[in-house]
Amino acid sequence: MCGRYTLSTPAELVAEVVGLEEVWELEPRYNIAPTQEAPIVRAGNGGARTAELARWGLIPSWATSASIGARTINARSETVGETRAFRDAFRSRRCLVPADGFFEWQKARGGKQTFHLTLEDGTPFAFAGLYESWRQAEESWIRSFTILTTQPNSLVAAIHDRMPVILPRAAQALWLDPTVDDAELLRPLMQAYPAEGMRATPVGSYVNRAGNEGPRCLEPVDVEAQPRNLTLWD
Repeated sequence: MCGRYTLSTPAELVAEVVGLEEVWELEPRYNIAPTQEAPIVRAGNGGARTAELARWGLIPSWATSASIGARTINARSETVGETRAFRDAFRSRRCLVPADGFFEWQKARGGKQTFHLTLEDGTPFAFAGLYESWRQAEESWIRSFTILTTQPNSLVAAIHDRMPVILPRAAQALWLDPTVDDAELLRPLMQAYPAEGMRATPVGSYVNRAGNEGPRCLEPVDVEAQPRNLTLWD
């Protein structure tokens, strides 16, 4: 799964990677958590890409409460086209979710060890996402999103049994195209990013609390130096 991620890269570089014509001012985020707002990029009128803030945790149009979003932060790529909560968005409301890393937790003696996973060169990238719009009665519309997951590559598999779908830049246009609703055309895009193009850095337990923010979330630790009976989950 993907339960936390980061986006602290300068906005100019993020805009280049996700194909935005205008640079959108971004606040550095070191611990984006479910139900919080984060940027997504979708295809606008005429095909131009637009960015906006959306709530992490997709709220289907038929939902009776926004609380369902806490359970829909991820969509399994293997079943996304058949799952009720995601199938409509998968057909025509796909988006990019800009990021520059994500966190996974590895079971360890005495607790869990947190890892920050990034591309090998440290550049930002885009998760494959879906978005939806929802409102109840006369309340304001809520834009929300989910991140697709897939089987892990060999690097991530040593830490967790799922990983988010990272889209190569060449695949972004097809993923965003709202006229494409053939799952067989999209399926090749929902694969694990190559392990050789990524790195995993063990970090401290500060990031484990969703309310914690700032560069401290990325401070590396020496796993070998950690006490064997240390509980790493706050």
